[in-house]
Amino acid sequence: MYTKTTNTKLVLMLLIITFTIVSLVAINFILLAFSCNKTRKKLNKNKGVVSVRSTKPEAETHLAPTGS
Repeated sequence: MYTKTTNTKLVLMLLIITFTIVSLVAINFILLAFSCNKTRKKLNKNKGVVSVRSTKPEAETHLAPTGS
């Protein structure tokens, strides 16, 4: 059904597609490894409690009736 040259072309095409997909997946994992946020916990030397008081009173907001 297939000739020898057609069969080798199909094998070569499948190898190229497989190699391309594997290399793209490998590049994706390499980029994922280097793009992760590596945050460290910063120790705060001042462990005192800081309280903030507001100087102006909080105003209440009233919503308009929608009628629905």
